Amino acid sequence: MDSKTKRAMRYLTLVSAFAFMAYGVTRGEVSVVLNKAVNICLECIGLG
Repeated sequence: MDSKTKRAMRYLTLVSAFAFMAYGVTRGEVSVVLNKAVNICLECIGLG
C-alpha cells in the first residue's frame, strides 16, 4: 500500500471508532460499562 492509502485507512478507522463511541454513549452504555467495571474491581479486591 502507498502512503495515501495508509493515511486514508487510519482516518477511516479513527472516524469509525468515534462514531461507534458516540453511538454507545447515545444508547446509555457508559453507565452499563462503568457498573460492570466497578463490580469486577470490587470482586478482584475481595470487597464484593
